[in-house]
Amino acid sequence: ARAGGGGRGIRIAQDEFQVKSAFESAAGEALAAFGDGTLYIEKLIANPRHIEVQILADCHGNVVHLGERECSLQRRSQKILEESPSRRVDSALRHKLGDAAVRAAKAAEYRNAGTIEFVMDGDGNFYFIEMNTRIQVEHPVTEMVTGIDLIREQIRIASGMPLEYGQEDIRFNGHAIECRINAEDPENNFAPCPGTVEFLHLPGSYGVRVDTALYTGCTISPYYDSMIAKVIVHGRNRNEAIYRMRRALEEFLVKGIKTNLGLQYMILYNPDFMRGNYDTSFLENNLSRLLTPIKKEMML
Repeated sequence: ARAGGGGRGIRIAQDEFQVKSAFESAAGEALAAFGDGTLYIEKLIANPRHIEVQILADCHGNVVHLGERECSLQRRSQKILEESPSRRVDSALRHKLGDAAVRAAKAAEYRNAGTIEFVMDGDGNFYFIEMNTRIQVEHPVTEMVTGIDLIREQIRIASGMPLEYGQEDIRFNGHAIECRINAEDPENNFAPCPGTVEFLHLPGSYGVRVDTALYTGCTISPYYDSMIAKVIVHGRNRNEAIYRMRRALEEFLVKGIKTNLGLQYMILYNPDFMRGNYDTSFLENNLSRLLTPIKKEMML
């Protein structure tokens, strides 16, 4: 969908006979979601990794990238877990991705914080898919590994102030993971689960950040996105970040509504996820196994 986002207005046509029905279905969804049913057609990269690059561009011609985010863990083309850096991006590939993102922003004369998104095949070839001209849900993982407050930078850029650093000043420290906590039922095709929060306990401690507006007694509306919180952790390395996220999710208690907390927790014990060996098909291929109760000692 030309005006799309969040996985809306996307359909796959495997052959010429599927084009008409897929086009009509995607256009109808896009029109309902965005008020614009216009579509474009692009090459399908089957089961890619979804890699995006955060950029900052000021009003003085300065553009820098802040590294990549791995966003391949998705359901219905919507992200549920993001991490930075990507396990499958080395320094050489990071340079290529960052350079492509910066050149794209400069070509568009862009001014703001923004994200250039790519899909990447198994051979490391990457393809531009879209640019998000805004702050994204997953921006905290970039803040964690770079130490740069993206909201502050966005305000500075809007005020006409120049960036305070060049590309050579950007440093990456450790590893960050974000889990999106949604009011939904993974065992019922991720059906939304609005309702009243009867009890809430949020995780904390060193290296743990929670972004939410939840409180005990609040009502989750059926009229908006199902995301109710974000849990972000930072570790010295990826393993430490995974262990820290496991503990944070164990501490996160919410009663009265169904959430995807259990699913997120099980993902963190999956061997392929722990090795960084996953793509956008991961959840579809592993959902039934992830939803099956397994003893913790077996997962270790």
